[in-house]
Amino acid sequence: MTNAHQAATLHQPIPALAYLLTGCIAVIGSNSLVLGPIAPAVAASFGTSVPAVMAASAAFGLGTSASALFLARYIDGVGARRMLQGALLLLAVGLLASALAPTVIMLVAAQAVAGIAAGVAMPAIYASAAAIAPPGRESGTIGVVLTGWTVSMVAGVSLSAVLADLVHWRAVFAAVAVLSAIALAALSMTSLSDVRKSGPAPSPFVALAIPGIVPLLIACIAFMTAFYGVYGYLGDHLHQDLGEPVSANALAALAYGAGFGAAAFLDGVIDRIGARRVMPFAYLLVAVVYVAIALASSNFVLILAMIAIWGLANHFGLNVLVMRLTALDPSRRGTIMGLNSSVTYLAVFIGTTSFGPLYSSFGFAICAIVAAVLMLVAAAAGSWRSPPPIKPQSLRPHPVLR
Repeated sequence: MTNAHQAATLHQPIPALAYLLTGCIAVIGSNSLVLGPIAPAVAASFGTSVPAVMAASAAFGLGTSASALFLARYIDGVGARRMLQGALLLLAVGLLASALAPTVIMLVAAQAVAGIAAGVAMPAIYASAAAIAPPGRESGTIGVVLTGWTVSMVAGVSLSAVLADLVHWRAVFAAVAVLSAIALAALSMTSLSDVRKSGPAPSPFVALAIPGIVPLLIACIAFMTAFYGVYGYLGDHLHQDLGEPVSANALAALAYGAGFGAAAFLDGVIDRIGARRVMPFAYLLVAVVYVAIALASSNFVLILAMIAIWGLANHFGLNVLVMRLTALDPSRRGTIMGLNSSVTYLAVFIGTTSFGPLYSSFGFAICAIVAAVLMLVAAAAGSWRSPPPIKPQSLRPHPVLR
């Protein structure tokens, strides 16, 4: 490729569909984040405890993990667009059922349904983002889609508590259900063509034989366990140890989201250097940030600054992970990203449960140090040399958005 041609590909516009996929990620992320801030109001409404209400969050995570593992493999045969449409419809149903739930048990069941939908939707979104990216703009396209997590964190965490106070906690789930329906309608109006693989859907465990996938999944579980282990106890540390009000959690979310979103402007660096080369250094950067968080853990202003840098570094870490996974075998992107999502939500469980005793016994700073060690594991796994990506000649370059 000549320098002129390479420069031209790097300046191709990002497809409009990428921004719709960003909105889909924001909808899913909002549901996964809103229950925490409104849990006290939900518990009061049902006359139960906050831990009982948070069982709904656990049900969402388990539903997502199981769905991503066993259902996402059908994306390659059915098509990412069709699977995403069905998932958004099911998500809207689960959210509406959450808004109307008469008991905690029904809320838990409704969130499990929403989790099943999310477990299919996220791999379909990532597979679509990789498929529509113009050559040379893979990182920029995926980076745009990943900013949906910023939107969900900033808007979801900040606005859910306000909406619960001004209207009712049920209005929060109703609002996200409406957003899911809007995303479904917008997706239905596009003419995105699916690339489908003929033959039976592969077993998710057979996909583990794809060259290079195991080291990347190891990097994923180390990366995500570190994140959820630290983020899960950040709010309590700010409130209990630093004496900040509960509203400080919103500031932390805003700082993280600002850093995560700002990194999107630097994603072109990954396209120029290459995801394989960037990955180990991105994870080493995250490790350094965790050490800095540990050192700044006793000062609120300093820790907010470190959280913003944390968001920026994590954006790069997630971007290169998605890029490398989707490039392993384009004909099995759905199955591969299903494994990724399943491992991610397994890391939610591992991070929150394993870091809990660490936090209770040794404090928040030790949690950040352990997270830094996990990032060294992720960096080592990310530097593992694997065979070059498979590029089937039978596949079209990317779907067409008219």
